[in-house]
Parts: sequence; C-alpha cells; structure tokens
Amino acid sequence: MGKMSTDPRPLSEAEAAEQLPPGWRVENDHLRADYRTGSMVRGLAFVADIVAAAEALNHHPDLDFRYGTVGLSVTTHDVGGLTTADVRLARQVADLASVQDLSAQ
Repeated sequence: MGKMSTDPRPLSEAEAAEQLPPGWRVENDHLRADYRTGSMVRGLAFVADIVAAAEALNHHPDLDFRYGTVGLSVTTHDVGGLTTADVRLARQVADLASVQDLSAQ
C-alpha cells in the first residue's frame, strides 16, 4: 500500500499546541488530556469510542482508565515526537467527548 497525502508530518511543540482542542496540553513531546467521566460505565464507553477512533486512524494513544477519569497521552513513536497524526487523534477524541458531554480537565 502506497503512502497517502495524509501521512503525518512532524510538528514542533508550539505548532502542535496551536492546533489542540480545549483541555489538551503539550508535555515532553506528548499531547495529553484528562477527561472527567464520573463513573466506570461512562469511562468505559468513552474508552471504547477512543479505541474505535484510534483503530480507524491507525494511531493509538496510551490510556489511563480510572474510576472517574480517562487520561490520554499521544505521540508518534516512529518519529520520536509530535506529528499531525497526534493532533488529528486529539481532535477526534475531543469530538467524541463532546458528543458524550465530557470535558477535559
């Protein structure tokens, strides 16, 4: 399968920060966010949606699933830093959170 024009391109931390949805932050070449879910059931539903989106994008976050929160950390390991793929996933997660009436802390 050939490369598509949607291949991720590297971003500086500043470039990535300018494109992030509310509640997301840049820390040490990772994009991070914590969403308050209030319950395990809501958190698990959110995680399931995140996993489906990550599979569709073929770009996978590290997840921290706890009773009242879901934390995410995103980076592009292949390039050792941030790329447009990270920002794309962060935006998709933010959209999923909005649909479920969740906000990043």
